[in-house]
Amino acid sequence: MKCDQCNRPAVVHQVIISNGTHREIHLCEIHAAEAGVPNPGKQPINKLMAKVSQPVQTAVMPTCPTCDTTLTHIRKSSLFGCPDCYDAFAQATRLIIESVQGGADQHVGRNPQNIATDNTSRYESKRLVEELDRAVRAEQYERAAKIKAKLAMLAEQRPLEDKSDDS
Repeated sequence: MKCDQCNRPAVVHQVIISNGTHREIHLCEIHAAEAGVPNPGKQPINKLMAKVSQPVQTAVMPTCPTCDTTLTHIRKSSLFGCPDCYDAFAQATRLIIESVQGGADQHVGRNPQNIATDNTSRYESKRLVEELDRAVRAEQYERAAKIKAKLAMLAEQRPLEDKSDDS
């Protein structure tokens, strides 16, 4: 190939893609130096090899301090190595459970469709109490009042315990 600016042989070839447009530039040694484009053919081979052979730093996979189990192993096997793994991988485990449980951070089980059970309302009540506590600590009193109203509605909807033991 010839240089785009003269008839000398091109030693630098660049492909530039900008905003979906494809443009090729071919420059000889002189015009490449003028444009400030380094000529890889003029660098000593040991400098090129140093760039290529630099070790790539990889992220260190966290492991359990007791049994050396990694998070990758837990994900593949769905088994923890020891009881300390639960503490070592607490955050990652929480994310895995949330993704499997559709956003819930603890197992809520299954219920027949369109039937609210006492366990469901208990879970919702517990969640609302925790949310109310967080709102009060953050001094978000309007939000806390709305949560308290939801708790009151939930308490009214909860079926009363069967007190007809007099029969």
